Amino acid sequence: MMGCDPARHGGWPRGVRRGGALQMVLAALAVALAAPAAAHDPVFGLGPHVLYKGGFEASLKWHTARKGDSRDDEVGLELTYGLTGDWAAGVELPWVRVSEAGASRAGRGDLQLFTKWRFWRRDGLGVQESAAVAARVWLDTAVDGSPRLGTGARDWLAGLAYGYESRRWYRWASLRWRRNGDRGALDRGDRILVDLVGGWRPRPGGYLEPDTVWLLELNGEITRRSRRGGAPVADSGGQEWFVSPGIFWTLRNYAVKAGVQIPVRSDLNGSQSGTDWRALLVLEGHW
Repeated sequence: MMGCDPARHGGWPRGVRRGGALQMVLAALAVALAAPAAAHDPVFGLGPHVLYKGGFEASLKWHTARKGDSRDDEVGLELTYGLTGDWAAGVELPWVRVSEAGASRAGRGDLQLFTKWRFWRRDGLGVQESAAVAARVWLDTAVDGSPRLGTGARDWLAGLAYGYESRRWYRWASLRWRRNGDRGALDRGDRILVDLVGGWRPRPGGYLEPDTVWLLELNGEITRRSRRGGAPVADSGGQEWFVSPGIFWTLRNYAVKAGVQIPVRSDLNGSQSGTDWRALLVLEGHW
């Protein structure tokens, strides 16, 4: 559209002079630059992003993992609701297939309930920093049988996450503790999860344009040795570390997340099989 000359169209609006108009334009530009970048979270790690108040988000997840002669595939439907501008809660409904030692079973997995509260946020020119705490519980709802489709116990997780988001660069850090419930006489070892993530947006664009952020994660899992009847279980516990490239693609209120976890260090106790690889694909939308 061609530019408009105020002198040819009756001058500036009443009460607005040229200097005032310039101030209005600069103020609007400052507001646009101060608006936070599109909110993202890592693929495998924990981020501080929280759904807005009254918002509803639906995610369809596909996760697969290969370890020795076993393979796990899980499809989950995750539903999230924004209780306030800083607090969200939801539920995940999983369907699981486990293949192990020539046997295979499929069915309902453990129902999960989760919540996240963002307790700190700071906005700058095109930058947002925030921090959040999160919790998740795995209920013992999986179909019984062998191979096992769930943990056979009630597990809890608590986490702390920090995020920095700008128009071009992202970084996240998180620390999580998973309290694994006991299964009969077996005291399953707890797990600590550590995540360091960097992200890069090649071409900053507008809300109506497709947006791509490339991610690189370092994910660590440190598991305490399990105990049975008070005695340590030899083939349990240890640690694994992964380098995980991923992508986060969005278009308005729809997004696709995908990534692969590649093991770079495995120090497991006893004769356990280390993870060969893991992959995750997430399709999500919010309204």
